[in-house]
Amino acid sequence: MSTELKSSSQRVQAFLTQHGQEFSVVQMPDSTRTAVEAADAIGCTVAQIAKSLIFKNALTEEAILVVASGTNQVCSDKVQQATGFRLAKANAAFVRDKVGFAIGGVPPVAHSNDVITLLDNDLLNYDEIWAAAGTPNSVFKLKPSDLSELTGGQWLDVSK
Repeated sequence: MSTELKSSSQRVQAFLTQHGQEFSVVQMPDSTRTAVEAADAIGCTVAQIAKSLIFKNALTEEAILVVASGTNQVCSDKVQQATGFRLAKANAAFVRDKVGFAIGGVPPVAHSNDVITLLDNDLLNYDEIWAAAGTPNSVFKLKPSDLSELTGGQWLDVSK
């Protein structure tokens, strides 16, 4: 693991520190772009990866962040029933514009704009989870309760 953080990861580390958290962003030697790659690089289960997925609310064009367990696919019907949000796929330009990070390294925090955040209930099954930290090979470890504190997200059943 490298200690030299890229600027996107430094932004995440600064956010965590500014919010009183002692989490350490680490840059892995291997890719953590996908949940499987992240779990392999870290040595945890795929389900412990808190993947940050940006969707577009088709009704308002707002960015919606769904932080899902690495093994889960998001069920847009469940999300719509619970929240009224109609999830649509967001392209790379939308993601970068709305949150300031590229797909494959989107963290659950430190976004350039406010986003509505939904959290996958399945992440509550783990004592520790891992989230992306701004680049395709940087991550940080946290507890599910830390995730809700940091994001102000709403816990939901979001999986298919």
